[in-house]
Amino acid sequence: DVYKRQCLGRPGVPFCRAPQRERRAGPPQASSHRSAKHEGPPMSTLDLNSDLGESFGAWRMGDDAAMLGIVSSANVACGFHAGDPAGILETLRHAKAHDVAVGAHVSYPDLAGFGRRAMAMGSAELVADVIYQIGALQGLARAAGTSVRYVKPHGALYNAIAHDERQARDVIAAIRAIDDRLWLVGLAGSPLLGWARASGLRTVSEAYADRAYRADGTLVPRSEPGAVLHDAQAVAQRMLRLATHGEGEAIDGSMLRLQADSVCVHGDSPGAVAMAREVRAAFERAGVAVRAFAREEDEPAGAPR
Repeated sequence: DVYKRQCLGRPGVPFCRAPQRERRAGPPQASSHRSAKHEGPPMSTLDLNSDLGESFGAWRMGDDAAMLGIVSSANVACGFHAGDPAGILETLRHAKAHDVAVGAHVSYPDLAGFGRRAMAMGSAELVADVIYQIGALQGLARAAGTSVRYVKPHGALYNAIAHDERQARDVIAAIRAIDDRLWLVGLAGSPLLGWARASGLRTVSEAYADRAYRADGTLVPRSEPGAVLHDAQAVAQRMLRLATHGEGEAIDGSMLRLQADSVCVHGDSPGAVAMAREVRAAFERAGVAVRAFAREEDEPAGAPR
């Protein structure tokens, strides 16, 4: 990943349980884990991303223009879960104007379900679909004067490849087939990141500002109460703790050691712009610079895109 750290002395394990803390009167809860402190300095740089380009025809989703003035990276829909060509192109032009890095937000072919329904796809079909989406976004990005620098799968596909090795390797193969210099963004602590690194891809560990976590570091499913967070100030403080102490709170109140290179605020959530603004302001007040992990000036000189 972009930032090399250890958790409880084990390299490459971004998520692990931190010691339980006493939260109320009475004896403290016992913990099955040894005490550990955050290793390495607080993050001085962190990426802030959002899922954009998701409007479709007359159906408007989010405020891309406003969000692009706040985030450092934009995960742009590729037409399979949301987005139409004209709207995607407009979002890409705004991203170019704001110097925001662009990523391909690839998905299962599920417009009706917004890409949030699991699908049983064969490998050949999944590989081709991911190549198709990246290629389509690359063409639109070129027309907008920018380029696609990374891939972040969306919704059900994102959740599936975090642990499903067959589908994960299909997505990895698709990325390598079209451009093996593209970064792959995935859930921090998931096996996906190790599989991708072993294949030669650069990876980015991601945390979610507006989603609740289980004690094992996985996301609380959207179907469960409390899965989506809406209090912008509380979310900002939660993410500041991640940036400065390397830990986050699970839905059961336990603490997680959490390594992340990028933080996502969903663009389709109510109040998304205000939440992203609060998160960025909290970072900057604490001296944490918001910067894209994939920037053109960081590529080798003369490398074609």
